[in-house]
Amino acid sequence: MLKLRLSMGGTKKRPVYKIVVADSRFPRDGRFIEKLGFFNPLMPKEKKERVGLQSERIKYWLSQGAKPTTRVARLLGENNLMEMPKPGNNPNKAIPKKDRKKDAAEAPKEEKKADVPKEEKKAEAPKEEKKADAPKEEKKAEKKAEAPKEEKKAEAPKAEKKAEAPKEEKKK
Repeated sequence: MLKLRLSMGGTKKRPVYKIVVADSRFPRDGRFIEKLGFFNPLMPKEKKERVGLQSERIKYWLSQGAKPTTRVARLLGENNLMEMPKPGNNPNKAIPKKDRKKDAAEAPKEEKKADVPKEEKKAEAPKEEKKADAPKEEKKAEKKAEAPKEEKKAEAPKAEKKAEAPKEEKKK
């Protein structure tokens, strides 16, 4: 399956990407079929040098069935080479960071208020369970005490039968 994807280049902490057509089984920075452009994320969005694309070749590969990755699809959508993809559903990204911190601080307070009745229910439930478990435990203890007696009785007749069987054979 053919993919339009980014292949990483550049130096440490200064990435530059090539937009390439590659088989999806090949590694990210490995073998590719054709280089179709570049993407420099460190440049400001307003500069033309941030993204360079060969639009004719990209249209050709899209017509051949190559599928762009999400990031490449966004780059192509921004440059009007295809429809802009739908944004992913990450509601926290839409909220400014300052507001996220406020929401996170307020949320535990609300949960504590809601948890108080649950904690009371939880505190009452174990008491009831302990009361209900106590008779069960007593019954288990009684069964354990009775079980060895029954086992001894069951073993004894088996021993008698084995002893009687050889005697009968001798009589015949």
